[in-house]
Amino acid sequence: MKIAITAQGTTLSSEIDLRFGRAKTILVIDTETGECQAVDNVLNMNAVKVAGIQTGQNIANLDVTTVITGNVGPNAFKTLHAAGIKIYLAPQLTVAQAVESFKKGALTEIDRENVEGHWV
Repeated sequence: MKIAITAQGTTLSSEIDLRFGRAKTILVIDTETGECQAVDNVLNMNAVKVAGIQTGQNIANLDVTTVITGNVGPNAFKTLHAAGIKIYLAPQLTVAQAVESFKKGALTEIDRENVEGHWV
């Protein structure tokens, strides 16, 4: 299974980025092989508006089934939900810790946004 995680860096030891749309990096992890691919999100980091929608669309194009992030606003939630992508929050973990928590079933899937739009 491939999952996308918003990260402040490009490695598994990076902390989860609390911002979804304006996350610095999206790490795509294959939970079966452990393979990790870093996808730069700088273009959306500096977007004035619609960062959540654009990042959500970019993630949907990465063929992932799940997103783990720190927070998700209403537009990002709608975009990911429409693509059939499940969303989990893990605001105070590293990427590696989030992957392990996900594998153990310790993260809870959310069914709505947890912050207002344009949260920074």
